[in-house]
Amino acid sequence: MSGETIVKDALDAKSTDVFAGRVVRKDLVRQVKVGANVPVYVLEFLLGQYCATDDLVAIETGLRLVNATLAEQFVRPDEANKVQALVKERGRYRIIDKVKVRLLETQDKYWAELVNFNHRFVHIPERYVRQYERLLEGGVWAEVELEYIPDEHTAGVIRPFFIRELKPIQLASFDLDDYRRRRSEFTTEEWMDLLVRSVGLEPTGMEWRLKMH
Repeated sequence: MSGETIVKDALDAKSTDVFAGRVVRKDLVRQVKVGANVPVYVLEFLLGQYCATDDLVAIETGLRLVNATLAEQFVRPDEANKVQALVKERGRYRIIDKVKVRLLETQDKYWAELVNFNHRFVHIPERYVRQYERLLEGGVWAEVELEYIPDEHTAGVIRPFFIRELKPIQLASFDLDDYRRRRSEFTTEEWMDLLVRSVGLEPTGMEWRLKMH
């Protein structure tokens, strides 16, 4: 793995443990983004899944998994037809794409649009619409498992694509109670240092007044 070695301290270890899967090393984001035209928060989500560890060997393995996942699942607009065909041929297929939802009142039905997949009439379970309101407010990036059912008709038109599983990558809803619970694991000083570090600064040696700025 190229680049300087990152030395983690007790605060890094604690934040990784308390916010498991949500703490991301920015240097790893830069490494992956070199070869992928992908939104940063998508990369951070994948790195949180596969590289949230101190073990260098595990990080190397995780980076390979991130790159493999992007190559297989991330839908690029110019490959929409190819990916649609993959869903048809395999029956089920997992992708990463931006998902928007709208209500079509003439059918009393919610339809999902998969932006890069280039399809505006994808069936989506209503539980996801109720659970993730941002789907109705501009959409969210998500991991989506699609199923192809060729004989499915809606309003006299074949609509074969179904969302069977949806896992948001962006923060589609915010659990304040969960956030408070995790925050309570830190002292005030630890939390301030974590906030400073999260914006790319090193709090060690800083006076409290400077941290507050």
